[in-house]
Amino acid sequence: MKTIIELLENSVEKYPDNPYILEKKTDKYKALTYTQTRDEVFKAAAGLMELGLQKGDRVALISESRIDWVISEVGIIHAGAICVPLSILLKEGADLKFRLEHSGTRFVIVSGNHVESIRAIKGDLPDLEKIILLDPAESYGKDEIFMGEVKKAGEQYLNRNYDKFIEVIHSAEPDDNVNICYTSGTTADPKGIILTHRNYTANIEQTLTLMDVPDWWTTLLILPWDHSFAHTVGIYIMMATGSSFAAVKSGKSYIDSLKNIPGNIKEIRPVFMLSAPALAKNLRKGIEKGIRDKGPVIEKLFRHALKIAYTYNGLGWDRGKGLKVLLKPLYKLYDVILFKKVRSSLGGRLKFFFGGAALLDIELQRFFYAIGVPMYQGYGLSEASPVISGNTEAKHKLGSSGIIVKFLDLKICDNAGNELPEGSRGEIVIRGENVMKGYWKNEKATKETIRDGWLYTGDMGYVDSDGFLYVLGRFKSLLIGDDGEKYSPEGIEETITDRSPFIDQMMLYNDQEKYTSALIVPNREALQRWAKVKNINLSDIK
Repeated sequence: MKTIIELLENSVEKYPDNPYILEKKTDKYKALTYTQTRDEVFKAAAGLMELGLQKGDRVALISESRIDWVISEVGIIHAGAICVPLSILLKEGADLKFRLEHSGTRFVIVSGNHVESIRAIKGDLPDLEKIILLDPAESYGKDEIFMGEVKKAGEQYLNRNYDKFIEVIHSAEPDDNVNICYTSGTTADPKGIILTHRNYTANIEQTLTLMDVPDWWTTLLILPWDHSFAHTVGIYIMMATGSSFAAVKSGKSYIDSLKNIPGNIKEIRPVFMLSAPALAKNLRKGIEKGIRDKGPVIEKLFRHALKIAYTYNGLGWDRGKGLKVLLKPLYKLYDVILFKKVRSSLGGRLKFFFGGAALLDIELQRFFYAIGVPMYQGYGLSEASPVISGNTEAKHKLGSSGIIVKFLDLKICDNAGNELPEGSRGEIVIRGENVMKGYWKNEKATKETIRDGWLYTGDMGYVDSDGFLYVLGRFKSLLIGDDGEKYSPEGIEETITDRSPFIDQMMLYNDQEKYTSALIVPNREALQRWAKVKNINLSDIK
């Protein structure tokens, strides 16, 4: 399959009645099958065409995770336009305005929770013509319309022009743009990453060389859907394999939605999940709190069980080997009396997590491996659509970012762009059909990042003798000591925050000084528990 349109059609033909997307609006989850998904996509795409949407036009999408999110994006793509998925955490100020203005967005599809953010700035967006609301409103402005009305118009359009519609959607070419995904823009203006049909379909093919995804698998997609990792691995790989994914039930706010995750996990009983370090840490905190609540005896037993499991598991590839085999009976006992009960709180079917949003500390990986739901680190970036490497059940080393996908070239280069030998540390550079077309309206940044077909990631790493990739941090974030030694802060920051229960976040700084400084955000709850045990009143500390 070379286009997303072909991808959906192929899955409808193979898995017409399989559930694809699940959403919980009331008291239970309801599924949309592959056939139903295509029907809704057709209505949305035809309705957008009826509104005058043309090939190459940009349509922004701002919404919580829900069925309408996928129908909107895939509908936009079927209409030949380009979807600009934006985070719901963006405010109506400069961050949101820049992306809408820079992309030249013509239509915005937005949920009711975020429509006011668009209304507040629409007067400053000369290209914006139409606001499409995913939720019904009491009244609409002259430039606003409810998505339900768009779909009704789409049905009428399909009745009159079905053959023309099919001709339009099948005219899509693999190199046609389908997404502009914006970077965070923490140090400069955000860059719009242009991804094509083939970027996505190629990365699906590459990722599936790491593992098989049976059509009965399901996942709860807890990462934001505009996130490139969730986008490809959650939405499109599931589409390609006939499997399904569920949305976290939306709350009144983003925080309210996060509170629904534990209950939704038990309802969906996912086979695997995608995670980021912050989410993984919160899950671990929840598990450890549940153990603490059972009393000091159970907590002490759990800590000993973890110690045994850490030793027995090793780094994964050496699990149970050598003298570690002697610990197998004790580990199995702890698995039955402790770890199995922990897994039941995660639905009972969860086989593993994939972490690819940022580097996962190895101690965090050891913890989840111990309880029987390994968290496999992967590596990628939006400019690569995004998957580059990953650990899997069949082949993994904790602490690494896994083996490199097939149909992709990777090399490690020095500052001058020269390829380095195996085991050497340098910049990670890749080449493949998954590499972005470039940055939207930013030819200079495109030329700096893509040279002779190779994508220079800006990440530092190396490949070991077994073919495992290790990512060490960003080149540009390297700190420099007074002796001129350069080092990456990320690994140190992650290790300290994960191994100290009293630190939530930290940031290191050094600019050729003798000592490295750290800005620390303490974990208030952990400090309060410690103070209570030590009989210390923290309010007395000045």
